[in-house]
Amino acid sequence: MHIPDSFMPISQGAVYWLIALVFIVLALRWVRNEMSEEKVPLVAILAAGVFALQAFNIPVTMGTSGHLLGGALVAIVLGSPFAAVFILTLVLIVQGVLFGDGGITVMGANIINMGVIGGFVGYYAYHGLRSLTKNMFVSAAVAAWLACIIPALVAALELYAAGTFPLVPGLVSMGVYHALIGLVEAAITGVVLALIVNSRPDILDRSTGVPA
Repeated sequence: MHIPDSFMPISQGAVYWLIALVFIVLALRWVRNEMSEEKVPLVAILAAGVFALQAFNIPVTMGTSGHLLGGALVAIVLGSPFAAVFILTLVLIVQGVLFGDGGITVMGANIINMGVIGGFVGYYAYHGLRSLTKNMFVSAAVAAWLACIIPALVAALELYAAGTFPLVPGLVSMGVYHALIGLVEAAITGVVLALIVNSRPDILDRSTGVPA
């Protein structure tokens, strides 16, 4: 899902950067207000976990790739979509600058897709589903699936706007691949959340709704 520089005009990438910067500023405000010393190790572990999850890329047609995202898990565990924006931004900067995975001029689009959309969809889908299902693990799994496929479809639309992808084949290709990848992400998110609840429920944000 990492969009490379050559796939998007610089002018379009600049627009996404401006939008992304707004959310990065809000994410930094979350860090200032919510980041305690107790949360620093958890944030570091989640960042390393997201980096590892995204390291496994599956080639998708038309020159892009698919992979796990991790935004939903971060947002659910830390209790804020801005936590996902913060951690995904850090991961994408490291990947783009040090490993050449994803472009610099289009990094704003990648941050929007994986951090902003992935984090917000994952967080609010989880809480909406939790109120309906009363099951945090099923809710987290479904939210993670949605937080994988929706950013992929948005990326396809962005690449169509850039003149890189044809619309329907791009949506089908990105959608089908990430619908399948999302099943893996759903399973991982549900299992990780269950492990945390069973071993260290105290590290979860109170909004997660840990059973008494």
